[in-house]
Amino acid sequence: MTKDILAKEFFSDNARFADIINGIGCLGEQVVSADDLQDLDTQTGFFRMPDFIRRRQTGRGKDGNKPEPLHVRDLVRKTRFGINFAIVGFENEELLDYSMVLRCLFYDTGEYEKQYRAIRRAVRNNGGKLTAGEYLYGFRKDSRLYPVVTFILYYGEEEWDGATDLHGILDFEGIPEPLREMVPNYRINVIDIRRLKDTSMFHTDVRQVFDFIRYSKDPEQLKKLVTEDKAYQELEEDTYDFVTQYTHADELVQVKEYYKKDGVVNMCEALTILLKNEKTEGRAEGRAEGRAEGRAEGRTEGKAEAVLTLLAELGNIPEDMKERILQETNLDRLNQWLKLAARAGSVQEFKDQW
Repeated sequence: MTKDILAKEFFSDNARFADIINGIGCLGEQVVSADDLQDLDTQTGFFRMPDFIRRRQTGRGKDGNKPEPLHVRDLVRKTRFGINFAIVGFENEELLDYSMVLRCLFYDTGEYEKQYRAIRRAVRNNGGKLTAGEYLYGFRKDSRLYPVVTFILYYGEEEWDGATDLHGILDFEGIPEPLREMVPNYRINVIDIRRLKDTSMFHTDVRQVFDFIRYSKDPEQLKKLVTEDKAYQELEEDTYDFVTQYTHADELVQVKEYYKKDGVVNMCEALTILLKNEKTEGRAEGRAEGRAEGRAEGRTEGKAEAVLTLLAELGNIPEDMKERILQETNLDRLNQWLKLAARAGSVQEFKDQW
């Protein structure tokens, strides 16, 4: 499953979607709930698709530039605020896109255009007393659109250094200041996940996802995080998949099945083994100063210690078994033992099968 699909699946849960709205859009105040959200068609707009977006999405250029729906957004919800509504969209990004301002501008414009078309049909169908202009354009003096806001959830390792408003990508050189001030601006809302200072405003497992991504490059902080936050002992499977894919934690992906029970995954246990393994490898590689022989020894040593760590949780390890595991140099066999140790219910069960 691709990262984009994982992110869409994760945030398709309305409680998580509402958590972002409250945490970011309402500065932590609990204003909306999952019940206040309605799914909307992610297809936006009906005017001509700009060629740079068409190429990005379909690979079709000017020859295929036909009037058709503008774009399929990642996620969008009609959100109730008391007696009013707002249209809230999410875009999940891992790579820097310096055209993001334009993309979001087209997305939001497409949402407004859909609303305008609906109003125009209602105005003309309902009749009533209309001015010539109201009938011609299908928009009454008291007609109103729902506000549209888009959040860009950016997971990239590079800090976001792209423009965050339209003026940031306009060339104003030589343009008189008074005229420049008359050029309408449009800003975007980039949430740089890895550089969030605080996540206490979130009240669902969105917090665990963002915290794991924030600390994914700091093993000590990561270990402290998953040890102290008990929520990591029972992560929903889609939450586990999301964080492991977006942090490139391939080993955690591989061992998921061994730490999954009743639809939840114990990331605390899985990560403890992974970090112990990586720490041992790092020490060995440092001592070997990059020599291939040293790296190979470090990998086998790390795997062996990981196997012993799992077995120690099951009971006392016989000295002969411990010695054999530590002396093993075949990585494939050590990997098999690691999986077997994760599944075993006792040291004896491991011994019977190894």
